[in-house]
Amino acid sequence: MNDLSLKNLAQNLDLMNPPEGFVDDPFPFYDALLEHAPVLRQPDGSVVLSHHADLDAIYRNTTLYSSDKEAAFGPKFGVGSPLFEHHTTSLVFSDPPLHTRVRKIMTSALTPRAITRMEPGLIDTVDALLDDMQGKAQVDLIEDFASTIPIQIIGNLLDVPMDERTPLRDWSLAILGALEPALIEAQLEKGHTAVREFKSYLQDLVARRRANPGDPETDVLTRLIRGEGADEKLSEIELLQNCIFILNAGHETTTNLIGNGLALLNDYPEQRKRLLDDPDLIASTVEEVLRFRSPNQFGNREATVEVEIGGHQITRGTNLHLCIGAANRDPRVFSDPTRFDITRKPNRHLAFAGGPHVCVGLTLARLEGRVALGRLLNRFPGYKIQGTRVGGGRIRFHGYTALPAVL
Repeated sequence: MNDLSLKNLAQNLDLMNPPEGFVDDPFPFYDALLEHAPVLRQPDGSVVLSHHADLDAIYRNTTLYSSDKEAAFGPKFGVGSPLFEHHTTSLVFSDPPLHTRVRKIMTSALTPRAITRMEPGLIDTVDALLDDMQGKAQVDLIEDFASTIPIQIIGNLLDVPMDERTPLRDWSLAILGALEPALIEAQLEKGHTAVREFKSYLQDLVARRRANPGDPETDVLTRLIRGEGADEKLSEIELLQNCIFILNAGHETTTNLIGNGLALLNDYPEQRKRLLDDPDLIASTVEEVLRFRSPNQFGNREATVEVEIGGHQITRGTNLHLCIGAANRDPRVFSDPTRFDITRKPNRHLAFAGGPHVCVGLTLARLEGRVALGRLLNRFPGYKIQGTRVGGGRIRFHGYTALPAVL
């Protein structure tokens, strides 16, 4: 594609009406944005940003840029609706003091010591899934493996009974699906229904946990109920919605991390061989998967005052689409950024965002990625994706819903 075509590609990108091919393979479009339109005004007045330095600065500045989404989500979901209540109460779309209170509780429950204690259970979960796949003629690396791991780990965090975990994945997919830039009515209603059902379930679970508290060292729900690590307890609504957030934040993104990693190691056999020859590269492999195929492709902020970004004046109240997927390919930061290199160092990717809102579960996500990819590759070093891959169909999140494979 010539330079003029790339420029047109970048300058005409509309997230509300994405061009053909963008959802499944947005990366050529990102490269065009980085080169020709790193600050791109959208038809609705919002702005797409793609330079690594711009995203990094915005993540670190909570004065000029707000995470609160009441103004943006009112028209999108309807003020007072289930999706509006959830997405304006959860940790990721909140500013202090709510963000500070909830984050203190969660970080106190996800200490390095606590995560180390989770590792044996994670290994058991992964090994049991590998045992189940052993000997099958064909498996689905998403359905049979990648999507099951985070559900079980988060279920353990909240101590959700095993026989009550079946609806969790569908609830999560429906609620997160409503964050896409453009929605049809059926998607909205599915999201509203999921919030209502999940909230109703949690009300019952919280009542049971109040009557029989768990160990706050390992049971995040008990810790949230008690408000440990915060200056004051959460309200009932804050408690319920942030339990939903814990599932949502750790489910689809971790599924995508594992699925994208397995797809990339399949597609780049020379990198798979390097990892097989040197298993100690598993940590840097996970980091390169996070950079090269970020599970979460977009974040958002709102300008609280008029600011200048990349020579462009941004008015107060403008919604900013932070293109993580593009920033992680910025040649100003990464040498040869379109190359998948599991030995890449340094690797200053923004897959977990940054600043005060840096992903609270990043250490756990990295552990899940290392254990899942490392143990599957050790058990089935010659696995091969065979058949039709099914993409996730999302703009905000990048991954697969099906990866048929032989082991």
